[in-house]
Amino acid sequence: MIRFAHPTRGLVLAFGLVTAGTVVLAQAPKPASPASQGTPAATTASRQAGPSSLPPAARPKGLAAVDQHALVAKYCVSCHNDRMKAGDMSLATFAEWKATEHGETLERMIRKLRAGMMPPSGAARPDDATLEAMATGLEARMDAVAAQNLNPGWRPFQRLTRAEYQRAVKDLVDVDVDVTPFLPPDTMSHGFDNLADAQAMSPALLQGYLRAASQISRLAIGDRQATPTSATYRIPATESQMRYVEGAPFGSRGGLSITHTFPADGTYSFTFTLVRSASGELYGNTSILLAGKNELIDVSINGERVALLEVDKGMGDESEKGMIVKTPPIQVRAGAQRISAVFVPRFAGPVDDLIAPIDQTLIDTRIGTGFGITALPHLQDMTIAGPMQVTGVSDTPSRRRVFTCRPTTAEERCATQIVQELGTKAYRGPLTAQDLDELMRFYQQGREAGGDFESGIQMAVQGILANPRFVFRVEPTPKTGAAAFNVAGNELASRLSFFLWGTVPDPELRRAAAGGALQTRAGIEKQVRRMLADPRSESLSKRFWSQWLRLQDVDKVRPDGVTYPQWDASLSASFRRETELFFDNMIREDRGVLDILTADYTFVDERLARHYGLPNVQGTAFRRVALPPYRRGILTQGSTLLLTSVADRTSPVQRGKWVMQVLLGSPPPPPPPNVPTLENTKAVADGKVLTVRQRMEQHRASPT
Repeated sequence: MIRFAHPTRGLVLAFGLVTAGTVVLAQAPKPASPASQGTPAATTASRQAGPSSLPPAARPKGLAAVDQHALVAKYCVSCHNDRMKAGDMSLATFAEWKATEHGETLERMIRKLRAGMMPPSGAARPDDATLEAMATGLEARMDAVAAQNLNPGWRPFQRLTRAEYQRAVKDLVDVDVDVTPFLPPDTMSHGFDNLADAQAMSPALLQGYLRAASQISRLAIGDRQATPTSATYRIPATESQMRYVEGAPFGSRGGLSITHTFPADGTYSFTFTLVRSASGELYGNTSILLAGKNELIDVSINGERVALLEVDKGMGDESEKGMIVKTPPIQVRAGAQRISAVFVPRFAGPVDDLIAPIDQTLIDTRIGTGFGITALPHLQDMTIAGPMQVTGVSDTPSRRRVFTCRPTTAEERCATQIVQELGTKAYRGPLTAQDLDELMRFYQQGREAGGDFESGIQMAVQGILANPRFVFRVEPTPKTGAAAFNVAGNELASRLSFFLWGTVPDPELRRAAAGGALQTRAGIEKQVRRMLADPRSESLSKRFWSQWLRLQDVDKVRPDGVTYPQWDASLSASFRRETELFFDNMIREDRGVLDILTADYTFVDERLARHYGLPNVQGTAFRRVALPPYRRGILTQGSTLLLTSVADRTSPVQRGKWVMQVLLGSPPPPPPPNVPTLENTKAVADGKVLTVRQRMEQHRASPT
């Protein structure tokens, strides 16, 4: 167990970088021979050795071994025995000095003791000081055994997750592409998607990496032979379209604003589907009728208007064009472009309806054709199709990233330079002669098939992105066959970079690895501080902290729209962003870990401040604010509260389970069979609606 108060050093320890003595097992430790396990002689020797067999400096502190044994026999064995096996654990043969044999059991005991879960409430318990001494003694024993038997574990390989692959591609060739259509979802284990033991491999996954590499290489270089394809961007029904959308031109409302990567210069069409009411008419047509003006959709590329489409009040399923409007062919340059499709406001001022406006505007689409409620047209989705006609490939950031030289006279020399630079960064270390030869063969194949230099480079880039040295993080074992060994500099740099940045190491980190700086504590700390100061370290809050707190599930929880009409998808996005910024700030300011529970500040934008009732916050930018006395830490942040609730009420049970499982690392046991749900308790008593607290008390009072 590692306990730390200094966040930076804690990050280093959590990452697994201790000092120059950082080790990894090359193979799983071999179990003892059957003849030596469980024999009376071996058992007697272990008991006789006890804690005195350790050197004085490593002897446990806290409760003595004999007292621990007596404590377990008095308070624990009555339930945790071979017959009852409460919690699927027996302590009938408990011997705390046999930590090497019962390490997993001791760790479970430590977690339960530290969480105050054992002995259980209502059972006979020793005083708190005795429990503290018991936990301290067990921890000291485990720490001493770990110090004597360095065993950091073993992993044969680790592959890049979806997020790591996407971010690494962005750093390599400056293409921001959604890899979801190519790669299957990552396997989650203990809330994380990057645990090597849980990462599965399949032919479908390998095919996904090949398809992704093919598409990304074309987008990076540009595809002069591109054929028409289409991509559809949908707007969630829970997203409000009555206000400004981030990234769109100022003064607009609703719609969407996205970044789309175009494969080549050419003509593209943009098709929009509008939301229909329950009766098949245009949602919001009565507002158009009352205003006497049709709605307008402004289509812009990088803030410059390229089309202005009219939305007629008579649109509907019965009309000629249905609910679709479409632009004429529009010339677009290759590369990543900001595409916005938004509504042009036709009136300004507060809405004075009998029913107050709500944020989740599409709870009931029937109101979109009724009078007395201001409901304006909404976009449902946008489809980009093309290129219908390719006119070339413009200079793009991706091409500038790839083509670090141009073939004037020595074409092969330039190709070798490009392949060498990209391969070194992608493979997170120097290329061997065999690596370079393989990639240059890809270049030659592409050069011959496409007939030009760029086709060869595209094939080489595809080969790099699909190569196992890029997709897999393999740490070679020494030829000596040692069970434990120092992790090499390049592999250490890769671990550090993917942990803090979620991507491949940069040149400075690779130079530090090559020079041996990462084999010292000072060298590691220097690089950690540099990397945490870099904006890319925001990946730590978006990946490590987010997965630890289960923030990836925030989008899956949708409060009941009728009960909570002021909730919408943008509020959930603000909830998640608040927690990410909170942890990012903790790391950058080197704050104590107790801020997680006691911080009197948070980060909000206007939408979130309005929800929390915090004054004087306007705009979409997040800023730090002080909290009122009744709110502190993440337990009062919207992300945590939403995660631990159900659709129409709070859930003390889910909240308690989240605290025990996520924060304390001690998930509760499964409930006994045949326990009725909370919904089966009375919701009304003596003519009054019971609160959740009252219903929980009623639930607990029932013997069944």
